Amino acid sequence: MKGEREAKRFLGLYLVAGLLILLGMSLTLGEIAEDVRNGEPITVADVQLSNWLHTHGSASITTSMLLVTSLGSTVVVSCLTVLFGLYLVWRRQPYWLAAMVLSVFGGMGVNKLLKFLVHRARPHFNDPILSLTSYSFPSGHTMMATVLYGVLAAFLVSKTPRWAWRVLIVAAAGCLILLVAFSRVYLGAHYLSDVLAALAEGLAWLSLCLTAVYSVWRYRNSQ
Repeated sequence: MKGEREAKRFLGLYLVAGLLILLGMSLTLGEIAEDVRNGEPITVADVQLSNWLHTHGSASITTSMLLVTSLGSTVVVSCLTVLFGLYLVWRRQPYWLAAMVLSVFGGMGVNKLLKFLVHRARPHFNDPILSLTSYSFPSGHTMMATVLYGVLAAFLVSKTPRWAWRVLIVAAAGCLILLVAFSRVYLGAHYLSDVLAALAEGLAWLSLCLTAVYSVWRYRNSQ
């Protein structure tokens, strides 16, 4: 009985944490989206930062950013998801497989829906590094990097007993996601608010997927 109570208490805390992240990030996303649609001061800062980065870039940095940004592309993210999915099938980890598929491919769908709803044009330059015609808000690359490397970090953390390694895993995933986000602004593909919204969107969706799958797993194992 005591073990069951402790398990239920842990599940409850996990659900509360997941729901708090979901709520907080959803509110953040909504606030940024509203500011963008209403032309709030953040949109002025968006243009100023994009123009500054465009005029202060260099060939070497651009090459590096093109490499970094590919880590959040649809092709790379899809390939990594399939490869890791096959590994999870081999290891007989159906719940992690479900979390991976829901987080990444479900996240792609959510991002496309938000782009359609907001209809924000991409940054414009006379000599662009990248020429894109799709909508800008929120950043798809940043969103996909957040959910993919976020769920990978969650998986590794769950398999790692030492706290020092857990912190290192989370820090590495966070740095990688932030680099992809920065690359999108540097390359002129997105504004700062686009990537901030994508980070909030990705964390909200990731917390929803992980919490839902974890809840199902704990429920079935308690029967």
